[in-house]
Amino acid sequence: MIDESGRGGGDGRGLVAGIFLVCLLAGCQPSTAAPSGSGATPPAASPTREIVPPPSTGRFDYQLGGAYAPTAGLDVVVRDVTASPLQGVYNVCYVNGFQTQPGDELAWQGENESLLLHDDRGRLVVDPDWPDEHILDPSGREQRERILSLVGPVIVQCADKGFDAVEIDNIDTSSRFDDRTSGFIDPAGSRDLATLYVELAHAHGLAIGQKNAAELAETGRRDLGFDFAITEECAAYDECAAFTSVYGENVLQIEYVDNLPVPFATVCAADERAPLTILRDRDLVPPGSDGYVYEQCPPKP
Repeated sequence: MIDESGRGGGDGRGLVAGIFLVCLLAGCQPSTAAPSGSGATPPAASPTREIVPPPSTGRFDYQLGGAYAPTAGLDVVVRDVTASPLQGVYNVCYVNGFQTQPGDELAWQGENESLLLHDDRGRLVVDPDWPDEHILDPSGREQRERILSLVGPVIVQCADKGFDAVEIDNIDTSSRFDDRTSGFIDPAGSRDLATLYVELAHAHGLAIGQKNAAELAETGRRDLGFDFAITEECAAYDECAAFTSVYGENVLQIEYVDNLPVPFATVCAADERAPLTILRDRDLVPPGSDGYVYEQCPPKP
């Protein structure tokens, strides 16, 4: 989980390799095409599932470091696509839409390696904060369609499992890899790929959340069609208003105990914080594990 500054947490995030490889080897394709801006017809909306954002009240947890049963009940939970949704809870499914996942190396070899970002010497670019993740390059229309044919089935898997929504990670790659010497991504290509993901999610009855990237909040809501936002460490970096001013109450906020410049009570008292704001340990481990931390702000007055 990485936002526009390369921040983030959770060593169990997005472990989609098994699903990804099964889809790749089986030849499965997403039931969508390129967005209307690319000259193709977008998918029809699902007639059977209403698309709604997460509730803004109740108990929220972020479980990317390992799914676990709640001890005091939950209303909203974010889990990896490899996990199962909880019954009676609003479930958000994590998918890394702009970078590869550890263990996916085989899927991106051969002809698919051209979908990965290269520097001006032809070398593959990796995320310096997550060196086992390569960067997807959605700069061209064909690139985006081929990326969608690989990542799209993972989004569909979220719907098939019964999740209510999907969060797409690393939408900010074009702002972090913008040097033609060390790797360049066309920002318009990233936005067009995001639109593809939004349309695919909506076609399968899933709400879809923008993950981090405060500078893209207005664009994400107004132009790309995201339904809600998930923000990590917006209080630590004074970015919460950028999300709540655009998405209103439809924001899920996670702060990490190892990077909190003020007491968590101060975060909770801030006008700009999201209604559902929690404090977690960096690795998002289950209860009983070393380092586990969980605290939620009280309801806003």
